[in-house]
Amino acid sequence: MIDWEQYPNFSADEFTCSHCGKEGINEKLIVVLQIIRHEVDFPFIITSGFRCAEHPIEKKKDKLGVHTTGLAVDIGCSGGQAHTILRLAMERNLSGIGINQKGDGRFIHIDISEAQENRPRPWIWSY
Repeated sequence: MIDWEQYPNFSADEFTCSHCGKEGINEKLIVVLQIIRHEVDFPFIITSGFRCAEHPIEKKKDKLGVHTTGLAVDIGCSGGQAHTILRLAMERNLSGIGINQKGDGRFIHIDISEAQENRPRPWIWSY
């Protein structure tokens, strides 16, 4: 059970599965996010946190993504804010970083997952 009072810039609701409402985010990730949030000194929105296996995005995949482990989030951001978040994620050696900076719905994906078969880490990609 996460004590959300330790993370003043976030709430449990931001990280629950948007499909079913289930909680499952890993507190180690929240610790890193709170540090980054404090350092950027601007608010950011978690556009996707934990996802259940039945989440529509996960159902489209051949293999469940790292969001289903509670070790990943997508942060809605663009331009200079995206650059700052990306830089801080790289400085912390976060294991997975995905970048979507085109069209609507721009975000930076960050995760703290370990390397697995067909999921090397550290890794960076674009959408």
